[in-house]
Amino acid sequence: MNELIAKAETWLAAVVVWIDVTLLSYQSLVQLGIILLLWGISWGIVRLVRFMFPVGLGRYEIYRRLQPQLSPLYDLLLWAVMIGLVKAVADQKEIPTTAFNIAESLIWAWIVIRLATSLIDNREIARLVRAFAWGVAALNIVGWLTPLIEFLDQMTFSLGQGEVSALGILTGVLTLIFLVWLALISTNFLESWLGKVQGVNPSARVLLSKIARIVLIAAAFLFAVSSVGIDLTVFAVFGGAIGVGLGFGLQKVVSNFVSGVILLMDRSIKPGDVVEVSGTYGRINKLAGRYTSVISRDGREHLIPNEDMVTQTVVNWTFSHRMVRRHLQVGISYKSDVDLAMKLMVEAAEEVPRVLDDPAPRVQLRGFGDSSIDLELRMWIRDAKNGVSNVASDVNYLIWKKFNEHGVEFPYPQRDIHIVSDEKKAETLVAPSAEKS
Repeated sequence: MNELIAKAETWLAAVVVWIDVTLLSYQSLVQLGIILLLWGISWGIVRLVRFMFPVGLGRYEIYRRLQPQLSPLYDLLLWAVMIGLVKAVADQKEIPTTAFNIAESLIWAWIVIRLATSLIDNREIARLVRAFAWGVAALNIVGWLTPLIEFLDQMTFSLGQGEVSALGILTGVLTLIFLVWLALISTNFLESWLGKVQGVNPSARVLLSKIARIVLIAAAFLFAVSSVGIDLTVFAVFGGAIGVGLGFGLQKVVSNFVSGVILLMDRSIKPGDVVEVSGTYGRINKLAGRYTSVISRDGREHLIPNEDMVTQTVVNWTFSHRMVRRHLQVGISYKSDVDLAMKLMVEAAEEVPRVLDDPAPRVQLRGFGDSSIDLELRMWIRDAKNGVSNVASDVNYLIWKKFNEHGVEFPYPQRDIHIVSDEKKAETLVAPSAEKS
């Protein structure tokens, strides 16, 4: 440990000497001042050009596609070119150009890294990769990369029966990040490819993509750990601790994950199905590892735990087929023509485009109520994902309209009131008054 501290002090002393000799000399400070001045000039020129020519090359389609990647680099490109010109003049005058060389190399390295990381969709990950890559390039440009690697390689730690260096840990972390990113890209490509295969149903597609993602991420983790030089047997105790934690604190999470796998394997629900669970009616949008996403007709997205989808009663309107039968209860008065009413109800259903012709709508007489003859219209639809209540509303409106046009009456509550007259009681009440008179 003392030897490591001594090496660290030696390395830091060399860094301080380099900064004092290279950057804090009179010539270097003058060059740094010129570099900052050129930065301000390049920044101002780019803003002035944008102000004077707001359209610029925007009328060209190819430029509009590349503009998000090129626009942040205009001032850097101009800055690097101006530094290169000043450096060329200094070389002709045989003036030292150490700061110019470092600044020019750093700027061009940043431009190349910025263009390369623009291919990454995630902005935060792109910034992280950009900062790390430019830091490594900067260390290499100033000549500190090799000493830093040697220092990190000598910084070792005891892990189990072996030793691991700081360089190995850093290399393993970077390898893990790269392999996980590569695994996610591969699974996304696999998922998009499975989406184009006609013979694979949605549940199998989701199941295969999730299994591939788990396997690839696990393989990436194991490969990264082995690349560090860590014996995988040291994770035996760690794995047992994880098992105990899963048994107590994470049992709900594991239960939801296992339930999600069960849902994908038994294919009881799949993306696109119209379901009703716990009072929620909607279309399944996504089957995730912990929850099932159900989008209702009003646009709200319900995240239902997978465990509830397994343990509770789920009404799948489109499990075996897409056809759904709707029942509409209609009552007519006893004075109305039953045959005419049944005919009008069938016509109303046939005029709604979403109602199927085969099976055809039918009307049944369900019974005789206190105030009405109870009829029931049965009709079939095939697109329950577009809603079922709106179809019932359209048919009910047409039924009401046709009944009014053809004189079919809707029932009103009817009550018979019987008034009982008690003559003897009336005589007893009248007799005393007659005696007094």
